Amino acid sequence: MVDADQPHIRVISPGFQTTVQDLGRYGYAHLGISASGAADPLSLRLGNLLVGNPENTAALEMALTGGTFEFESDCLIALTGSDFQPELDGQSVPMWNSLVVKSGQHLCCSSTKNGARSYLSVRGGIMVPLVFGSASTHLQTGLGGFNGRALEKGDVLTTGVTGGMNSEPPRRIDASFLTRKLNRSVVRIVTTSRSDLFARDLLKRLCSSAYRILEESNRMGIRLNGPLLLHEGAKEILTEGVSTGAVQLPPDGNPIILFVEHQTTGGYPTIANVISADFHILGQLKPRDEIRFQPVSLNQAWAMLRDQESAITSQKLFMQL
Repeated sequence: MVDADQPHIRVISPGFQTTVQDLGRYGYAHLGISASGAADPLSLRLGNLLVGNPENTAALEMALTGGTFEFESDCLIALTGSDFQPELDGQSVPMWNSLVVKSGQHLCCSSTKNGARSYLSVRGGIMVPLVFGSASTHLQTGLGGFNGRALEKGDVLTTGVTGGMNSEPPRRIDASFLTRKLNRSVVRIVTTSRSDLFARDLLKRLCSSAYRILEESNRMGIRLNGPLLLHEGAKEILTEGVSTGAVQLPPDGNPIILFVEHQTTGGYPTIANVISADFHILGQLKPRDEIRFQPVSLNQAWAMLRDQESAITSQKLFMQL
């Protein structure tokens, strides 16, 4: 039921896979519910901060090709993540900036120029019922988001109150930070408690070659193709809890990176885990991209995450237009 007193966005064209996402629902793995949420959480957070929202506010995540949206009231928006060549009423608009959209205008996002996912953040956020405390869409189970599914033509999205736009000065993200963030060719990893199941040279082999993202990849797992990582130890282990970013080795030797809608338990041994500071890179990997892995220590991983969080919370990334 659409509330006539609330501002709305109408879906003219949904794109390949556009969903409502926030930062996910945590604390329910024991019930078999993985966190889901934005595949590139850093882009979603920065988009929300650009428009004056709390970081965890629900936004739209577009994958590979974007949608076309009609705004039925004035809105302050930001587009972050991959460049989907956005146009407002036929005029190109910048990425990583806050932007005022007027009632009746159309935003059109086409195919990606780089990366896999783009985020549309709106001041006030996308209003959907919370499921287990989160607005995120879990596509594998039909949980949360907008009716538990990707958006379709004709859907009408309610947004939060958008008043006070004039009090939020237009801003952009510092270009030097984006240059570092958009380098997606190297993914850093740490060893795990299961790394001792593998011969020592196997991790070196993982980190010495490029791996290509396969078409079969999705929000559940990123499948890789490259030098086979066959090992003499147990091909499977007793089922145990697994985490986002775990690099599993199935019997065929092709690694799988568990992604935001991963199963909460697994029986394939895990050779490494992607560090938290690089989760946003996973969200921007598309089929046929190539990546390399770089091992770091746990202390280095913590330092990288602290540096990233410090840059965001200090507000030094945000430049006035």
